[in-house]
Amino acid sequence: MTFKTFFLETLPLKLGLNTSPRLSSIGMVKCSADDDISAIFSWESTGDEAYFHSEKALPRVGFNMLEIEIEHDQTSAAAGITFDRGNGFDRRNTIYLAVRRGRVAKRICYVPWGIKGIRLEPLSGKKGSFSIRRFRFIWLTPRFAHSRMLRRLNYADRHFQGAGERKIYTALRQESQEEGVNWRRLLTAYYEGTFARGAPNFNYALWREQIEPLREPSNNRVSIAIEKLTEHSNFGIAIASQGASIDDVATTVDSLIAQRYSRWYLLVTAEQNADSDIQALLAQRLEQHEDLAAHLLIQPSDGDGAFYNWITSLSDQLDYISVLAAGDALASNATYHLAAHSFQHPDAALLYGDEDRRIDGERSLPNFKPEWNADLLLSVNYMGRAVAFSSQRLLQFIQPIKSFEDVDLHALLLAFTDALPKENIQHVAYIILHRRYSDTTSAAELSPNGPGYSRSAVSQFLKEKNADVVVSEQIGVGCRVQWNLPETPPSVTLLIPTRDMVHMLRPCVNRILELTDYPNFDIIILDNQSSDPEALAYLNDIEHEARVRVLRWNHPFNYSAVNNFGARHCQSDIIGLVNNDIEPINSGWLTEMVSHAIRPEIGCVGAKLYYPDDTLQHAGVILGLGGVAGHAHRFFPRSEGGFQNRLNHIQNLSAVTAACLLLRRDLFEKVGGLEEEHLPVAYNDVDLCLKVRELGYRNLWTPFAELYHHESVSRGADDNPAKKARAKREVDYFRGRWADQLLHDPAYNPNLTVSFEDFSLR
Repeated sequence: MTFKTFFLETLPLKLGLNTSPRLSSIGMVKCSADDDISAIFSWESTGDEAYFHSEKALPRVGFNMLEIEIEHDQTSAAAGITFDRGNGFDRRNTIYLAVRRGRVAKRICYVPWGIKGIRLEPLSGKKGSFSIRRFRFIWLTPRFAHSRMLRRLNYADRHFQGAGERKIYTALRQESQEEGVNWRRLLTAYYEGTFARGAPNFNYALWREQIEPLREPSNNRVSIAIEKLTEHSNFGIAIASQGASIDDVATTVDSLIAQRYSRWYLLVTAEQNADSDIQALLAQRLEQHEDLAAHLLIQPSDGDGAFYNWITSLSDQLDYISVLAAGDALASNATYHLAAHSFQHPDAALLYGDEDRRIDGERSLPNFKPEWNADLLLSVNYMGRAVAFSSQRLLQFIQPIKSFEDVDLHALLLAFTDALPKENIQHVAYIILHRRYSDTTSAAELSPNGPGYSRSAVSQFLKEKNADVVVSEQIGVGCRVQWNLPETPPSVTLLIPTRDMVHMLRPCVNRILELTDYPNFDIIILDNQSSDPEALAYLNDIEHEARVRVLRWNHPFNYSAVNNFGARHCQSDIIGLVNNDIEPINSGWLTEMVSHAIRPEIGCVGAKLYYPDDTLQHAGVILGLGGVAGHAHRFFPRSEGGFQNRLNHIQNLSAVTAACLLLRRDLFEKVGGLEEEHLPVAYNDVDLCLKVRELGYRNLWTPFAELYHHESVSRGADDNPAKKARAKREVDYFRGRWADQLLHDPAYNPNLTVSFEDFSLR
């Protein structure tokens, strides 16, 4: 036994500081030893009530580090742990911890006095197969626990991220005084809020109950904040009510009356004012709320052009105008959040926030949106209805519109945002709108006259810009924009570093040559000291292929240096960074990537990569995941659309992987290529993308270039002291170089986890 094992495991166990509760299965769980899956999983959850129970070897009272490792067959999962305090197991006291395959999940929890038992739900609320590899509690001193909790807030909480432990402590003490709550309770509550809760649609109710109250300011704090605003924005709210019930109209009107920020106005069109049911509703609400009269702006009836003239007359009174569908309800802090954001960003021409759906009165289907994402908007109206338009700019686009009923939000957003600087398009990362949902509309419906997208709107918009494109519809998902290549397609060189591993290199090169339909590409194989006779023989043979060259790089492995070497030896228009463990799936993969890489506003272009088992390996890089960066939606099944169908949409992302990355050669040279000195192995691709983005280009990921990726087979894992030391140096450099960007990824959302890659809730 090593000293480390004795000190960390044996001694704490003897002192009672390290306990592993003895579990017994109860409920809808069965042993799978006789099934085909027994080689991988030991248990199967057959229903919602599948759990394990323990009354022996219970942990010590006080703060404990909870460690769980569960192998499972789910895209994402959360384990639930409930203590029996003598009154049975109460779900209100359940703590949750996201469990990911191959990882030990850890979190601090407080074990109360007098517990009688512990219940573990390995796959909370889900059916599936699993094995419990680890389940234990390690007792902690309060001081140590508080320090670790503050450290986590510094990295994982959207409000405190990067502030430092001392500043977070001071902020918590100040908030505790303002709200009359013990600071330790606040610390625990914020700490609880940093943990992933599994798939959003599954655990949104829990998030609303436990996390949202921490993030939404109280009445008291809103009042204090409003008093500090030296400039106040006025918001006009219009309701598209055609064909809606009066109850739906009432829902929207009542949500306005409940606003904590009072500078809002209800825009009532002449047609609505003539509607007897709406007249009666407004009269009733005026009786109940006398001050409502000051918030009503009613359109006069004066013939042709009345609507445009009315909006023009209001443009000096209103700073922003929003159009809601009858039945939509603004969150009570909606106009406050919009006003606070417009105060912080006085040049904002467009404000948009997050939203969810109301199904039978229950809020569900959250839509946590990215910041401005031009290419995503060409696929789908990802902004939805929670949008406030600058009234002055809006006048440029509404002259042909006769009423709010005619507004096509997707078309309006495309035109409105065109040529707007991205700093004038501001995202408000709060749920500000609860959308009405009915069985007759798609769950993804976001626009008033279609399923969240409009092929005709996208086609017309791009036609007016003289873009050479083909716009097609992905039914129920969105639009696909295919950018046509010029008559003479640009030249492409694919750089493939390799050392031995001919069993990986041969299918990679052969598959690219056989399957790829792009007419103007070649391959440079960068041989980094291969010595295997079979590999050397293959390299000699493949050089006879007209489209393949082999260059020798006789230096220690340095991914950045070897690719920079290859780039210096090619004259192609476009450089492709390609791993030697890549195999194309669809013949048009390179055509798709090149069609984006030649767009003048686009920088790096990435592909959709799968593991050999058809689970997702790469769908773009999200900054801040795991404290550095990680792959979006990793391990999702190939058939899944991901959060808000983003796995089906072309979109702008902060970074993409160099396992398959294209960019123009002049741009590669302009940013100095890959970082050789400080990032010889890891994060050099993310660094490259961020350097490109820093120059003002948009990086892009497309799901229509699909390849298999046998990740890191040739390089191996960082599993020895030298590799670990090198990896730490790279992480330290990368964090130092891009510290500010790692705190917030504009292609992500601060309400989504940075602990895992599954877009679960934060």
